[in-house]
Amino acid sequence: MANKRFDVTHVPGAATIAIVTFLALYIPVLILVVNAFNGSDTAGRWEGLSLRWFAAALDNAAFRSAAVNSVIVALAAALLSTCLATAVALAVTRGRQIKGQGSIVIIVNQPLLVPEIVFGIALMVVLAQVKQVTGYQGLGYLIAAHTTFCIPFAFLPIRARLAGMDLTLETASMDLYAGRFYTFRRVTLPLLLPGILAGFMLAFVISLDNVVVSSLVKSPGQETLPTYLMGELRRNLTSEIYAISALLLFASISIVAASWVITRTKQ
Repeated sequence: MANKRFDVTHVPGAATIAIVTFLALYIPVLILVVNAFNGSDTAGRWEGLSLRWFAAALDNAAFRSAAVNSVIVALAAALLSTCLATAVALAVTRGRQIKGQGSIVIIVNQPLLVPEIVFGIALMVVLAQVKQVTGYQGLGYLIAAHTTFCIPFAFLPIRARLAGMDLTLETASMDLYAGRFYTFRRVTLPLLLPGILAGFMLAFVISLDNVVVSSLVKSPGQETLPTYLMGELRRNLTSEIYAISALLLFASISIVAASWVITRTKQ
């Protein structure tokens, strides 16, 4: 009897479960976005479409300060984590095979396996000691913590790109007496660039949206967008919070969409 290929679409109820799951995930997000355009002074009471809360959010100095901090931290963390992830991916994929190489991949991906709250507490304890020694209280600690947390997110697409790349062009370059650095710069790097861009954008979004690590590591007065929103939620839920959340959602979706377009057009 010939083996039949398993197709999940033929499983009874699979489509229904998928639709219910999709609705459960995205209906709350849709409600949030709709309320961001609510012209009422009271959250939950509809009084027509309005952009007043977006204007109020943009006129909010605390929001602007938190947004600037988030962008600075996310850009720096994404850049550093992408560089480190690229180096590790090249080492485990193109480097000489060494004993325990699989353990290196496990260690790099450890932030994905450990609960975020545990990882955040560990970073808080270490960085608190550094603060006492140095006296420095700037954004550098947030950047260091986010970089550590974002490395595996940048590593996964970069390593996947490297694993799928054909070695023919690199081998041909070496056969034509090109040096290793020249081959990397003119052959490997251009082919790897879509994976690097995807890793950078994924790390940027993860850093931009992070709240647990940021809350534990940040110094007093250093608010990022997620921690600012958490603080405002403790006081009162207003339509301005809906608007800020919608702006953060639109930014995240735009970055992910740009990442998809870039990687698609460069393949």
